[in-house]
Amino acid sequence: MNIAVLVSGGGTNLQALIDNEKKQGTNCAYHIVCVLSDRKSAFALERAKKANIPTEIVSSYSILGKASAKILTTNQKRIVISQRCLEHCKTYKADAIVLAGFLTVLSGSIIQEYSNRIINLHPALLPKFGGEGMWGENVHKAVIAAGEKESGCTIHLVDDGCDTGRILLQKKVPVLSNDTPKTLYERIAPVEHEAMVEGVVLLAKEFDS
Repeated sequence: MNIAVLVSGGGTNLQALIDNEKKQGTNCAYHIVCVLSDRKSAFALERAKKANIPTEIVSSYSILGKASAKILTTNQKRIVISQRCLEHCKTYKADAIVLAGFLTVLSGSIIQEYSNRIINLHPALLPKFGGEGMWGENVHKAVIAAGEKESGCTIHLVDDGCDTGRILLQKKVPVLSNDTPKTLYERIAPVEHEAMVEGVVLLAKEFDS
């Protein structure tokens, strides 16, 4: 299964996918055909280039120019970015899309054209702590503030909502009484990498069936 990986930041989950593909070789269930980023400064792009994976910038600025992008609403930017992602995914012949820390909420025709073939990694145990604004440190702060005893990550299919699609798998870790958002993230990160790879492999099995 050919996958496009969409990123915004450091790309540690992308790296887990790159490392697993390299390790599995021709036996790997997936092949990364391109990496798309809505931020030109994302270190994930460097990881992709080092692995000789084609990269594309899909920020609203890069698509429309700074002046035009500045006057768009958030929803308009999402549609512009989503449409450009769809174009790249078709160009690179991606069978599926993997959101590995991609901060733009996809919308428009990409959701329909890749229905049941887009997965996202969320840094909490959905359906808790999902939705608009729930990403990165915001999630971990909310988990700690709510007094939760456990957290973790979720791999789910992407639909028209935000963090509302069918759950494929979850990994759990304890929340300790002295946790900060940083220490909680550091405990979750390793299981995120495992979940990312397992989730893509699960999607590949569904794709082949």
